[in-house]
Amino acid sequence: MGSELIFRGQDEAQPISDTYSPKPHKPWSTVTRPIQYLLREQRLVFVLVGIAIATVIFTLMPSSRTSYTHNYEPIPVSYFNHESTQMQHRPIYERANAFRMVNSGGKIPLGIKRKGLRIVVTGGAGFVGSHLVDRLIARGDSVIVVDNFFTGRKENVMHHFGNPRFELIRHDVVEPLLLEVDQIYHLACPASPVHYKFNPVKTIKTNVVGTLNMLGLAKRVGARFLLTSTSEVYGDPLQHPQVETYWGNVNPIGVRSCYDEGKRTAETLTMDYHRGAGVEVRIARIFNTYGPRMCIDDGRVVSNFVAQALRKEPLTVYGDGKQTRSFQYVSDLVEGLMRLMEGEHVGPFNLGNPGEFTMLELAKVVQETIDPDAKIEYRANTEDDPHKRKPDITKAKDLLGWQPKVDLRKGLPLMVTDFRQRIFGDHKEGVTSSV
Repeated sequence: MGSELIFRGQDEAQPISDTYSPKPHKPWSTVTRPIQYLLREQRLVFVLVGIAIATVIFTLMPSSRTSYTHNYEPIPVSYFNHESTQMQHRPIYERANAFRMVNSGGKIPLGIKRKGLRIVVTGGAGFVGSHLVDRLIARGDSVIVVDNFFTGRKENVMHHFGNPRFELIRHDVVEPLLLEVDQIYHLACPASPVHYKFNPVKTIKTNVVGTLNMLGLAKRVGARFLLTSTSEVYGDPLQHPQVETYWGNVNPIGVRSCYDEGKRTAETLTMDYHRGAGVEVRIARIFNTYGPRMCIDDGRVVSNFVAQALRKEPLTVYGDGKQTRSFQYVSDLVEGLMRLMEGEHVGPFNLGNPGEFTMLELAKVVQETIDPDAKIEYRANTEDDPHKRKPDITKAKDLLGWQPKVDLRKGLPLMVTDFRQRIFGDHKEGVTSSV
């Protein structure tokens, strides 16, 4: 028996379309659906409760903050009267911090200090370097002294041992050095004729290779670099007094050229790194400086005269004694170096005392200070000894607001006290390193 498939309702069948038609879009559905959800799930109650809690919290917060106002102290009017005259001479970051705190409501948080910088001082155990380290430490900076102790002395910085912001590294700058610092004061180089004539090759390497290494460090870490050059770049000058634009009169093959030409080359390298690599640099040309911690027998005229007078020896004057020099106290120089580093001008800048003395006049000042009966002994002059040396410091006065303040007759007794203690071991008198 055959089977049949019978489709009942065949007569009522309607044609089926193959095309799909979505449900018609209901307007405002994106708005109504969340509202319906909140009402259906009772989420609106939680939203309202959260808003109420937040309102209570923010209403009560101002009253709770008032309990902390005792940690702040308003700036007295006398502060502005006193500080306004000194603000222009402060480092840039100190001025910026001061104005930032004043403009933020006139209140300075107690206990908040300027963030100290991390600074490396090459030659920091030497005469000038150690005084610079003292000032930087006192200002609140962290200082790394790098010295090979050829002319530097550990005794010059040992009073900082144990200070967590002080580090001492025995290292020669002719070898590369890797540090993370904000500023570099490059003082490393023997500065007296006795020392640089003893090993002229070493002196020229320090001036050239050492400066290259420190400039390379400044470039790598983005540090500001200050080169301590010298008035010797003017040689035996034909211009008097010497201005920074004077190119000098230097013997390139003389016995002093390792120092004179070495410093001139260091200045060239510094400016090339500034122009070619964008390194922030500063250049100081230092004139004769004296003060405590000088090497006693380094051959420089002030230390020679003082040591000879204390030992009851004749004061040795080379030539006819009519050569002139200018003498600045070490604290004046340190102030100039710091202002130069913190300022906005590259230089070079002459840093020296424009007061001019002949060698005979200096000998008489030493006699008055130490021993009126001290004898003067004349000797043949040394080779390439400059006849005149006097800085023009107009540029430093105008752009740095700097000029020396310590007179020779005021600074020399401080140096004599230090020399007397070191020569004779006299510990009864205290040593004053600054004025």
